[in-house]
Amino acid sequence: MLNALGVVTTVVVGLMVGVEFCVVFIMGRILNALPEDSGQLGHAHGGRMLGTLMPFWYIGSLVLSAIWAVAGWHHHGARLVATAAGLLIVSVVMSILLLVPINNRNRTWTPENRPADWKEQLDRWERYHYVRVAVIVAAFALLTSALV
Repeated sequence: MLNALGVVTTVVVGLMVGVEFCVVFIMGRILNALPEDSGQLGHAHGGRMLGTLMPFWYIGSLVLSAIWAVAGWHHHGARLVATAAGLLIVSVVMSILLLVPINNRNRTWTPENRPADWKEQLDRWERYHYVRVAVIVAAFALLTSALV
């Protein structure tokens, strides 16, 4: 049962990493290259769509990792899983304090109501997101290492 929990947790976190990797390295570049207001509208739509889904994914990943760490505390790799859970806590805190406030503003913007500094706010969100992706990649690597 513990092995199944480890595999499920690792797959869930790995899929989350893949989505966030795509957001930062693919979708952001595509949206930023679109003409006129299309990029900003795409960012707003993405913020609405992923802003609804990702909190459940982040919290779910953290909960699964914590359960695995507690259930397998006396097994091989438990410290790796606990460290990964700690990194996922960091990612959730970063999200709540740094990324979500910007995303909540961005998801309501249109070309008519966006603030003058909207590009700077999206650039700041992207910089924070790079760090968050690095954190969840590290958590994923630890979880993967704990499986072997």
